Amino acid sequence: MSRLTIAPGPDEALAGVQDGATVLIGGFGTAGQPMELIDALRRTGAQHLTVVNNNAGNGDRGLAALLAGGQVRKIICSFPRQSDSYVFDELYRAGRIELEVVPQGNLAERIRAGGAGLGGFYTPTGVGTLLAEGKEVRRLGGRDYLLELPITADLALVKALRSDRMGNLVYRRTARNFGPIMCTAAATAVVQISELVDTGAIDPEAVVTPGIYVDRVVVVPDADPASTEVTRMGQGQ
Repeated sequence: MSRLTIAPGPDEALAGVQDGATVLIGGFGTAGQPMELIDALRRTGAQHLTVVNNNAGNGDRGLAALLAGGQVRKIICSFPRQSDSYVFDELYRAGRIELEVVPQGNLAERIRAGGAGLGGFYTPTGVGTLLAEGKEVRRLGGRDYLLELPITADLALVKALRSDRMGNLVYRRTARNFGPIMCTAAATAVVQISELVDTGAIDPEAVVTPGIYVDRVVVVPDADPASTEVTRMGQGQ
């Protein structure tokens, strides 16, 4: 029997978030960012959050709005500064948010390692830079490597294209980005989807994230009709 919960709305999907939680949030810039779940997280009022994301928010929506509400204590990301990252910039300059910069490949691998139950991995990325401070350096095969530790979280917020009633997921193009690994690395994975289909409607060969890694889904119809006009691979259509 599936353990999946199909939530009636984003707020119900985010019930029970605790202060101090670590939250993985999918998205590459705004591509694949689960906006409605982020807004629901903001409405929970949870404080002192640690957020892991590719960047530090864009404009004043989504992750940027969560930061503006003062609910995030620390952000772990690869690209904290962009032309429209003014919310983060102001908070950081005022000393109101902590930042940990992680090269994007290392960030993805740290999350993947967390989901795989690994104790860490060695990488040459960051050797000899400020990012190496405080980290173990080991020489292997005549080259220096840094030990990077895994990232796990209490919660993952992810956007996918569709799910069946067992939580098996497929994504739309670049919206796939960090979602698959984030689902594996969180104690609770919450996914907003554009469409819920019957179990068996998704070809198993097309499944990207198996339902075993998904705890809750909520249907949020895509506001942009053009973004739903995709070939339904594996759907028999």
